[in-house]
Amino acid sequence: MVLAAIVAVLGVSAAGSSPQQVVYARVSPNPGGLGLFIASADGSNEHALLTAPDLDYDAAFAPDGQTLVFTSERAGSADLFLVKSDGTALERLTDDPAYDDQAAFSPDGKRLVFVSTRQGGFARLWTMDLATRRAKALTTASGSDFRPAWSPDGAWIAFSSDRDAPGLRRPGSFETIQRTALYRMRADGSQQERLTTSAAYAGSPVFSDDGLRLVCYTADMADVVSISDPRRLRATTQIAVLDIAAAGAGLRVLTSGPGEKWSPRWLSPDRVGYQAGGPDGGLAFTGGAAGPRGEFGSPNWSADGRRMVFHRDVGQNWPPVTPVPSADARFRLLRTGVFPSFSPRGDRLAFTTGFAALLHNGIMMTGADGTYRWLIHDDPEQNSIAPAWSPVDDRLAFGSGYAFQGSLGGRKLVQNIAVVEANGSGFRLLTEGTGNNGFPSWSPDGRRLVFRAQDERGKGLRILDVESRQVTSLTDGPGVSDNFPAWSPTGDEIAFASDREDRDWEIYAIRPDGTGLRRITRIPGNDAHPAWSPDGRWIAFATGAHGFRDEMALHPHNPQSYGDIAVIRPDGSDLRVLTDNPWEDATPRWAPLPPK
Repeated sequence: MVLAAIVAVLGVSAAGSSPQQVVYARVSPNPGGLGLFIASADGSNEHALLTAPDLDYDAAFAPDGQTLVFTSERAGSADLFLVKSDGTALERLTDDPAYDDQAAFSPDGKRLVFVSTRQGGFARLWTMDLATRRAKALTTASGSDFRPAWSPDGAWIAFSSDRDAPGLRRPGSFETIQRTALYRMRADGSQQERLTTSAAYAGSPVFSDDGLRLVCYTADMADVVSISDPRRLRATTQIAVLDIAAAGAGLRVLTSGPGEKWSPRWLSPDRVGYQAGGPDGGLAFTGGAAGPRGEFGSPNWSADGRRMVFHRDVGQNWPPVTPVPSADARFRLLRTGVFPSFSPRGDRLAFTTGFAALLHNGIMMTGADGTYRWLIHDDPEQNSIAPAWSPVDDRLAFGSGYAFQGSLGGRKLVQNIAVVEANGSGFRLLTEGTGNNGFPSWSPDGRRLVFRAQDERGKGLRILDVESRQVTSLTDGPGVSDNFPAWSPTGDEIAFASDREDRDWEIYAIRPDGTGLRRITRIPGNDAHPAWSPDGRWIAFATGAHGFRDEMALHPHNPQSYGDIAVIRPDGSDLRVLTDNPWEDATPRWAPLPPK
């Protein structure tokens, strides 16, 4: 069923030619597979809900406790499904190619409210009549809306939104940082109003049984930044209550102490269950009672308080090499490890083993379908990231060290360009500086490499003669931040990402001699990781154009929990966004064209 759906979505182009293939990674979080589990209310006695899990997540009980709604990517895009609590009667509710998620039943069980990107690619709130399956948009404001919840009388819907805090940046870095506040509206979308007014982050609201209070989680901006730090810094969020009738009263915090706490749910008028994060995470309850330790994603309790449902990662094959449906039949998608690179013959893949540039990674090689896995390079003292096959198929270049400037544990983060033979032998450094050199790309003749440099001269691009090891500057100077260079297949241009003109990162191109600088994208949100198609007619890249699909704090240890794979013509025309989901899709590369 899944394979048939993938083939149907992938298709072929209207002209009948074979589609080109783009490989990419879900940078973080990067679940191999998510499964749903039913358990007793305290988290004990768990068992799998479905016998064949896929990417199934964000489940919620119907008021009668006999049916659940959840999100699954088993049929291609993220869609809503119904299933009985015993795992039978699986039924697909939505089949729109957009992202549908975060559904909640109305108190009478006749309607759903959910998040969808089916109008313009941005996360908005919709309702669905379960009898007719008709869906209707409730919100259209700028920004994105998340995690809706009905009031007990069905008259109101509470939700979180980043609509009033657009464009925030991580201090000293490039990532967009989301900040959400609590809102409510009538069930028909009218009377939308903001409920929290402070600069604190508030998310995942749920009504109390009397409809007078909302429980949520909250954090200040520094903790939100720490939650999404790839170095896995410990952060703190708290569970809090908002008295809706007491205008201006603010949030009353229920919990204390360090650690992340999110996804709260009322279990009684004075008791809340929630997910506690961190290495010792699990379920927790206000009043001091602790639940079992482990991964409990998006916990949800039945109305009678006797059972709960949650999701967790059940993937066994890491990193995954999996076909993924594309929004455009001209481009097939293959999800792999981070910074994938196809061999020139197309028979092998190389990629980074981990999912964050500041954590330890090696270089893995597999067959084109992910089989025959072989860790060809793993230095216990150095991180290895972003391998690039040479055009003559004999070796790989990559960054050896740590991919960003700064320090970690008092150690300066240094990275240099290295090469290793395709069989894993012959490791050697091509640069030996004290700056940060990374993300290499070969010239078509295999004689030169272009790479990103961060040193005392600035953050620009350099070209390295592989034989002589002579380095020349391509872009440089104060205020320049250029990254992720990619040599065109004809050798006449190098594409790269830069924030030289706007706060957002955009895709540019320049000739190897430093002339002919031009801007390719003009899209709101960060654009990065450009890669030329083998025929030079397209550039694939990662884009944040459509913002967030979910609350950022629910995707911890990811500095930018947003991003889609897109393609564009080199002249900046014909933009096509190929993915649509809550994960960060990034680092695209192309498979070589099959021989004629």
